[in-house]
Amino acid sequence: MSEIFVEAQAGGLYGLCAGPRDARKIGLSGVSQASFVAKSIGRFGFQCGLVSGVFTMTHCGLQRYRGKNDWVNALVGGAVAGAAVAISTRNWTQVVGMAGLVSAFSVLANCTRTENPNNTN
Repeated sequence: MSEIFVEAQAGGLYGLCAGPRDARKIGLSGVSQASFVAKSIGRFGFQCGLVSGVFTMTHCGLQRYRGKNDWVNALVGGAVAGAAVAISTRNWTQVVGMAGLVSAFSVLANCTRTENPNNTN
């Protein structure tokens, strides 16, 4: 559960960095810029936390259902999380592309992580 909060914090940090740049692009300054940045922090933090939550629930649910902790769980979890991100575009090309991209990164991250030899899972 803590990884969801970490992802949400990472998204908020991205919003903190991207918000001022985007505000300057559209010509905001002062209080309106600060409001735009605050909304960006909240929006990006929520989106990253949501994606992390969807991935974690799918990955762990599959792991529990299948009784295996392998790359298939990461593949399906990444595909579901990627589709959840892109579904708001209502463009199937983008949904499939984002599902594939997040799925590939999820499998890569799952395969390259170091295992704890004391872990009994």
